[in-house]
Amino acid sequence: MSDKAPKILLVEDDVGLQKQIKWSLDEYDVLAASDRESALAQVRRFEPAVVLLDLGLPPDADGATEGLAALQQILQLCPGTKIIVVTGNQDRANALKAIALGAFDFYHKPFEEPVLKVVIARAFRVYELERENRALAARGRAEPLQGLITSDPDMLKVCRTIEKVAPSDASVLLLGESGTGKEVLARGLHELSPRARERFVAINCAAIPDNLLESELFGYEKGAFTGAAKQTIGKIEYASGGTLFLDEIGDLPMPLQAKLLRFLQERVIERLGGRGEIPVDVRVVAATHQRLDELIRDGRFREDLFYRLSEINVRIPPLRERQGDRSLLAHAFLERFAQSQGRTLRGFTADALAAIENHAWPGNVREMENTIKRAVIMSDGPQVALEDLGIAGAKAADDAPLNLRQVREEAERGAVVKALARANGNVAQAADLLGVSRPTLYDLMNRFGLK
Repeated sequence: MSDKAPKILLVEDDVGLQKQIKWSLDEYDVLAASDRESALAQVRRFEPAVVLLDLGLPPDADGATEGLAALQQILQLCPGTKIIVVTGNQDRANALKAIALGAFDFYHKPFEEPVLKVVIARAFRVYELERENRALAARGRAEPLQGLITSDPDMLKVCRTIEKVAPSDASVLLLGESGTGKEVLARGLHELSPRARERFVAINCAAIPDNLLESELFGYEKGAFTGAAKQTIGKIEYASGGTLFLDEIGDLPMPLQAKLLRFLQERVIERLGGRGEIPVDVRVVAATHQRLDELIRDGRFREDLFYRLSEINVRIPPLRERQGDRSLLAHAFLERFAQSQGRTLRGFTADALAAIENHAWPGNVREMENTIKRAVIMSDGPQVALEDLGIAGAKAADDAPLNLRQVREEAERGAVVKALARANGNVAQAADLLGVSRPTLYDLMNRFGLK
């Protein structure tokens, strides 16, 4: 049988009937299972598009409880799989029950080969159409967190928080080191919000001199100061209806903090040199790498402004704390830059990958992006080597717990996450790295809540 032949899983405890059906469906790659557990193992390993399921499975061969349980579990593992149930001529009630639980179709024993082939062909066709529709929908749908790649549980929680908060108008404060992806998340908030069709306006409060920042934020009237030759609207007014992203808010000068606070309270602004109040409807997202609580304690940041900005407070973990993300991001950047630079590179050497995983990455994702880009340009071999990266392996921190059960759990979870990252999400390759079967790895992934 060709490896490219469509796979069908046949769940049937009658060995003779198994052989008969396999012989009849010689154009398919027919996998066989005789009970629920072996069927689930085959589904985890091969994810077949179509399953032929006998409802009368042991230990309830004369009933349908075991078959219906298998049906539900298969659909939990692979919701898109088309399940065709097999029943006796007098068992129409259970067939209809199976359809109600999500089965695609049913046929009776003894089976008629032409009829069965038509049902199977139709199941494959529907499966392919649904898969194409999902792909088209994914391409047509905006990617609100585009550019953010992660498998770390804490970072995934941050993404879920962004998704929950986005539909509201609450001000959001993003806290994280430089290069952790604060602007990516701010843009995600905007794209997921009802304001997505309006402007996303970003301003870096640390990049503009103090004497220019006020006019940049609030705008000015003609003649407000020397050189003000025409009326100019500020970033806040320009963002009206959309989202204003204030990056490095911790560097905002104290006089401007008071003016920003008034805007957040009243939702009106005054241009420099102006006399009238201008109402502005804008969602404010702020970000900083600084410890605002320390700035407040030192009298360098207003506490009342902090509370206005942080209706929702989101901490973004640094790259060194994100399990598996270093390898995952490295592979993603390698693919991107190899394509843009016209290079053909097959991943990283083992010592290069080890250095990537052990490096602390103080500049976080931005530092890694620059490092991988340089490595792609400098690499002479078929893979990126350690010398291409220009980094040295860092020492692992010795802060492991002493509880043996906890140590074992954390070690297993860490190994699974690392293997999946090294294999770039390929479950079969990750299972080979770990020395386990694919079903075992799927069980571990389910146990640790990994997708």
